[in-house]
Amino acid sequence: MTDNIFIDEVQGHQKRYRKLIDFTHSSTRAAFVMLLAAVAALVVANNPAHHAFEEILEMQVGFFLGGQQAGMSLHHVVNDLFMALFFLLVGLEIKYEMTVGELTNIRQAILPIMGALGGVLAPIGIYLAFNAGNPETAFGWGVPTATDIAFALGILALLGNKVPSGVRVFLSTLAVTDDIIAILVIAVFYGHAPSFEWIAAAVFVLAVLIVMNRMHVYALPPYLVVGAVLWYCVLMSGVHATIAGVLLAFTIPTGSRVNLHSFMDWSGEKVRQAREAFEPESPVLGQGEYLSTVKSLSRVSRQVVPPAVRLEHRLNPWVNFLMLPLFALCNAGVPFMGSEPAAVFGDPVFYGVALGLLLGKPVGIMLFSFATVKLKAARLPEGVTWMHMLGAAILGGVGFTMAIFVANLAYADAARIAVAKLGILMASAVAGIVGFLFLLAQAKRRSREQEATAPVDGE
Repeated sequence: MTDNIFIDEVQGHQKRYRKLIDFTHSSTRAAFVMLLAAVAALVVANNPAHHAFEEILEMQVGFFLGGQQAGMSLHHVVNDLFMALFFLLVGLEIKYEMTVGELTNIRQAILPIMGALGGVLAPIGIYLAFNAGNPETAFGWGVPTATDIAFALGILALLGNKVPSGVRVFLSTLAVTDDIIAILVIAVFYGHAPSFEWIAAAVFVLAVLIVMNRMHVYALPPYLVVGAVLWYCVLMSGVHATIAGVLLAFTIPTGSRVNLHSFMDWSGEKVRQAREAFEPESPVLGQGEYLSTVKSLSRVSRQVVPPAVRLEHRLNPWVNFLMLPLFALCNAGVPFMGSEPAAVFGDPVFYGVALGLLLGKPVGIMLFSFATVKLKAARLPEGVTWMHMLGAAILGGVGFTMAIFVANLAYADAARIAVAKLGILMASAVAGIVGFLFLLAQAKRRSREQEATAPVDGE
């Protein structure tokens, strides 16, 4: 507890600050805020104010000097710049999992990896079953392949300890693997005609970042500055600019610039020196030796935390509570006014996307997971049953952010994008509700079984 560290006058401020930190690092609250943004988008899209909102999104922002200008619309800022920061956060999470997380041990990770592979292939198969014969819609096969990490884990977090921890580990690792595949799909299939000059420039900038990593540059600002140049090069290359975020993430160091073994002895000595120099009765401003010692300890202590961890911690609240809700607000709106239900529900895109997420995801995840276990390549996590796996697989059908993102890239026709978004929203809502209720029912059934088998007092 740190309550007694701060002076009485700021105790209240510190409590409010801790509450704010807890709030902005909650996956459940982040999912709820994004849901509110999606609902707001639907309201705006079916409101006379929709046209005014569209005009705002098309406003140009950037740098303007005389006749020269360099800018983009607000809509592109959200979709190309803000989402690049989202992909930077995703890349940092992937790097964590590959460095010290579940993806370090292939034996432990093989089950969610294979589940993710099935959860990608099955939706593609279902989508193509409806759209393979239509060249205008077949290219949308990538839409139902990705799981929204924030929403899926936010829903799972609502269950707390009612489900085994292995379920969360499985779903989070599956979602991360899913995102790796989605990133590759976006980079390879959903860019524009490539400009090899700009690709070469991007490769050069990426090489600079790698050299910085190898030269043990641990300060974050140089990576962010060079990363901005990388983003611009990728944007101009025809490959979607968000890929720059992932590439940047993989170059940011995950180690500490401080020798941790030496730090323990050094910090202990500094604390001893500070204790000896401290004068309880004197104003802190006049205690030069004490302040110098404490500043030295503070300066080095901050550098113990790896740059990747510091950046992820700073990005998390901004991405989850600002950038993703803005993305939902700008992209989740589906206009219903003036649309004919027959045209929507008769469109194969709707069924390919909706059934791909709602049916393809759980079927693919379960089939590949079951085969992996039966072939003895992996085993179920401790305390996790196949019913738990099915619940997690259903939650894998929550596509939302990534699915909408790919839909914007896959279709040229605005009407088709709207139909795809409707399929995404409906499937994600149903998958989230059904997955939650299914896992809740399993938790209640397990609780009843435990109560029935518990020994009676006195026996």
